[in-house]
Amino acid sequence: MTRQRFKRLGMGGFFGGFVYERVVPRDHFLVKLQEVIDWDALLPMLVATYEGLAERGRAPYSPVVILKMLVISYLYRLSERQTEEMVNMHLAVKEFVGLAVDEAAPDHSTLALFRRRLQEAGCWEQFEGMGDEVLRQARAAGVRLGAIQVVDSVHSVADVDKEADQRRQGQGKEPRDAQAKVVRKGKRRVTEADGEVRVQEMRHLGYKSHVSLNAESGLITSLRPTIGSAADNEQFASLLRHDEQVQVGAQVYTGDRAYDDSDAHWRLWAAGKVSALRLNEYRTHKKDSNRDVWEAVVAAPEYHTALAERYKVERKFGEAKRWHGLGRCRYLGLVRYGVQAYLTALVLNLKRIVYLLSGVPFGSRSHRPATS
Repeated sequence: MTRQRFKRLGMGGFFGGFVYERVVPRDHFLVKLQEVIDWDALLPMLVATYEGLAERGRAPYSPVVILKMLVISYLYRLSERQTEEMVNMHLAVKEFVGLAVDEAAPDHSTLALFRRRLQEAGCWEQFEGMGDEVLRQARAAGVRLGAIQVVDSVHSVADVDKEADQRRQGQGKEPRDAQAKVVRKGKRRVTEADGEVRVQEMRHLGYKSHVSLNAESGLITSLRPTIGSAADNEQFASLLRHDEQVQVGAQVYTGDRAYDDSDAHWRLWAAGKVSALRLNEYRTHKKDSNRDVWEAVVAAPEYHTALAERYKVERKFGEAKRWHGLGRCRYLGLVRYGVQAYLTALVLNLKRIVYLLSGVPFGSRSHRPATS
């Protein structure tokens, strides 16, 4: 397969590179994002999802072009229709995607079809592979992963109107999102309208993303999307295994009490790593010699040092929800939610990598798209 098999674009002409170089600041975030990532390295895993490896029928857009549109969609929290409009209207975005100034963006339906093609090809395999490749490139360019990994989970509320869904089910119909499950987030004190303070359990219908984050670099190294009722500790082995596959190399793992599971501790020790997973109080309040091993965990200097890094994953979750829409599901069902989770993680990592390698933050004034 050659590049010529894909639809030819006009970036090499007058209305391509020359105009962009004169109009779009070279320190723009999207310009730096284009520079620091070898996007063509993602092509093999993307084109593998095309029937006949994109060699049949009319020449399609390069899947890299469509992937970049998906990145824009999640970066700026846009729908697929809004993404099409933004690519058409903003020069910095159009340059990043790879279109000449006078070329129209692919239709939003092409974007939806591409996402479904990836989704159906290997569930989340393609999305995880892209994230792994971007992480590999970042490390090859000099991004350093530190010694501490933080594990945690974040919930996303299902795209369901609770009252309307209750009426729907009351009529004997299926729930709008039958795979969504209740996420229990503990209890909180709530002051009611009558002034009385009551303890209320926090419950959300939806899904969860389980994450392993490198504390020093701020990069997400592993991700596991699940239904909302999945226990955090049950996902730890999968996160650790993937971290080892991509050669993260961190020596200390930390997390909140939800990860205080004997299996998790022993997996870390068997791998020659330090467990700084926060212990439940009963561990050190035992009346027998079994508490000795847990007292040793708490006494280790790495325990408190690593726990002090936990805020970084909470900050990352806040960024994902506030700026990139992970607080609410875009789609219905676990598979589609996983697509959202992986693309959100990819965007978060791309933002961080651009900053680490070029010093240009996404939140700066220069990140705003230049209009045509």
